[in-house]
Amino acid sequence: MRRRPPPRTLGWRALVPLLCALFLAAGLVPAAPAAAHGDKIKLAVAGDGATGVTVQATYQDGHPVDTGVRLVLTATAEGGRTVGPLQLNPAGEGEGFYTTGPVLTPGPWQVTVTAPKPTPAEVRVVVQARAAQAAPPAPAPDAAGAPDPADTTTWLWWVAGAAVALAAVATLGALLVRTRTRHRP
Repeated sequence: MRRRPPPRTLGWRALVPLLCALFLAAGLVPAAPAAAHGDKIKLAVAGDGATGVTVQATYQDGHPVDTGVRLVLTATAEGGRTVGPLQLNPAGEGEGFYTTGPVLTPGPWQVTVTAPKPTPAEVRVVVQARAAQAAPPAPAPDAAGAPDPADTTTWLWWVAGAAVALAAVATLGALLVRTRTRHRP
């Protein structure tokens, strides 16, 4: 009767690549964003310096909200004026930033920003909306028509550049003449 060999088992050499493949595969699977940071978010609401509102949304651990969250803004001013409800759009400043654009009129506003489930949040703040400032006017030319002092030195840079280029050409020419005269028989 012929004897059968014992069944083969996985040795350490085969187990190490298998474990490495499992760790790599686990790293490629995306985690659920809310599960990684908790299910609540913090909202920091402020005016944008003019007639808009900006909101920074972060998780409880301080990381910015990296997926779009639905934020709704309502605002009330003196005299019963209201704005909203408005859904906020993600802003170009980075992850977790939202903006309204110019929606308020100048003056104090009671602003409320809410986020519905699954990441519930609500913040109420007073925002002082201000009239947007215009860009400063361009400087007027001198009454005498004199050029700008910064433009009067531009020609000096051209002269300096030409002098450097001329010196470089002269040096190369001198080196070329010197090496040719050394190698003559």
